[in-house]
Amino acid sequence: MTDFTIDFEPVGLRRKCQKNESLLACARRLGVGISSICGGKGTCHSCKVQVISGNVSKPTPKELETFSRREIKEGWRLACQTYPASNCKIAVPPESMTTPQRLQVEGLEVKVRPEPPVRAYHLQLAAPSLAAPQADADRLLKALNQQHKLRCTKVDIGALRIISDQLRSWKWKSQAIVRNGEVVAILPPKSRQLGLAIDLGTTKIAGYLVDLGNGQTLAAKGVMNPQISYGEDIINRITGVIKSPDTAAAVQKLAVDAINELSTELCAEAGAKTGEIVEAVVVGNTAMHHLFLRLPVKQLALSPFVPAVSQALEVKAGELGLNIAPGAYVHLLPNIAGFVGADHVAMLLATDAWQAKGTTVALDIGTNTEVSLICKGKIAATSCASGPAFEGGHIKYGMRAATGAIERLRIDGDNIQYQTINGAPPVGICGSGILDSLSQLYLTGAIDEGGRLVKSHPRVRNYKGKHEFILVSKEERKGKPAITITQHDIRELQLAKAAIRTGIQALLETSGCAEDEIKQVIIAGAFGTYINVASAVAIGMLPSLPLNRFRQVGNAAGMGAKLALISLKSRAKAQAVASRVSYVELASAPEFERTFIQANYLGRYRIIDGRREKTS
Repeated sequence: MTDFTIDFEPVGLRRKCQKNESLLACARRLGVGISSICGGKGTCHSCKVQVISGNVSKPTPKELETFSRREIKEGWRLACQTYPASNCKIAVPPESMTTPQRLQVEGLEVKVRPEPPVRAYHLQLAAPSLAAPQADADRLLKALNQQHKLRCTKVDIGALRIISDQLRSWKWKSQAIVRNGEVVAILPPKSRQLGLAIDLGTTKIAGYLVDLGNGQTLAAKGVMNPQISYGEDIINRITGVIKSPDTAAAVQKLAVDAINELSTELCAEAGAKTGEIVEAVVVGNTAMHHLFLRLPVKQLALSPFVPAVSQALEVKAGELGLNIAPGAYVHLLPNIAGFVGADHVAMLLATDAWQAKGTTVALDIGTNTEVSLICKGKIAATSCASGPAFEGGHIKYGMRAATGAIERLRIDGDNIQYQTINGAPPVGICGSGILDSLSQLYLTGAIDEGGRLVKSHPRVRNYKGKHEFILVSKEERKGKPAITITQHDIRELQLAKAAIRTGIQALLETSGCAEDEIKQVIIAGAFGTYINVASAVAIGMLPSLPLNRFRQVGNAAGMGAKLALISLKSRAKAQAVASRVSYVELASAPEFERTFIQANYLGRYRIIDGRREKTS
């Protein structure tokens, strides 16, 4: 029996695959998470892959029904129907990956030459004596300037507080970490210089520990933002802070404590110490940015919704309460407007969307969704209050992407096919499954274009006076309550998807661009990473465009924060990006109310001057 080597990209796994194994069976055996709702029967079409190189079996009738001639020629196949006939390289697109696999791909690196704002200089000092009783800091600065021909005149006060004990314990050998003529940290001779990049989201905080010498990510992790106890959305948190100054301090401390805990865990994973972190970059929306810095936020909630500051800032980590090197600086990228912040700048930076030549829409989808339109050499941006529905919030059986969450779903007549995270028994529905559910309910006629459940459908029941659709029955769950989508859930999802579509439409109309001019749609953010784009298009959340124009890029805000952490040129680019963006206030956009009402409807359509036109 002949074995072939299969290279699965972008996962980066290269292993042997048997001749009589389908690509799907091979991937599963090797731990590559490819979706397959139908269990490998070729009916759900969720296991699409692209053969980049090598020979495989001829397309089956099911594949010929699924793909056009052009797509077959480009190498698109169903993994469950395709068998290797030689060594192959296979590309697995994000929409075909299971949630754990997509989380892995989120860490893909954007290459840039390291040019951090800090530099390390090795020193060997002479010990003081009665004949040369020079102060420790003066001795260090003199040696630093003489040995490395610098003009360094200052040592951070935090470093000064520990300099004497450190130099003596290291026998006068050390590394001085210098930033703009200031010694911000003193480290042992063999320590690394590390950086911390933080994407401070409304719901989640993502952290990346980076080696500043080579730009390599040593560890990455995400945690829930504990500020959620003060409100799921930004407005509730701002309201709480306005009412009580004590709340402002408490909210800021929650974020700082979470980042400190996160940095400790990242360092433990990388075998490092938090004191080796000598530079940090934090990005977030404007409200998160202001709450983190204890800046005034009342004006963000009042028209015309202006930030206290928009330019890039640098603050000592110690002033914020961060437990990293005492003198380390925290760099915060510039904001654009009251509700479009540094995280969106970071996303535009990481994806290069700001330099796109064709008309491009860039979305960072989350509890608050930011949208940019790059058209005719100009960039316009807006913000949409999409809410937590697509992340499981306010949905009866909604949950985070955890074991047992339904992540993919397909309705075939009365039969419900679904896939759960880690193949565990279903316990709820995460974001991608929620979006699939809404799409499938509409496409199969269980709800109409207005979102109303069809009461005659065999899976629609009246439960405690309210209608809901049964996804997983009580019998299937062996006596546990049925998992359902309620009429209230559908309304919540309609509002969320309408906000996003209205944001896109407002920018198109303000910029004088037509929907069919859009050459690519870049989708970033926690929820955007996992969605089935076809489902999003089917319900009208995204424009009715060919699926090959959509690109999912993971946590691009985190990637942009990492670029700014290791590259001064990237920081300069971020400033250039922010200065080019013009902000459009959604509520004051032409035909906003009519557009929002039309965007609540389900289906594929275009909206022109507040009117909805169906498309095929």
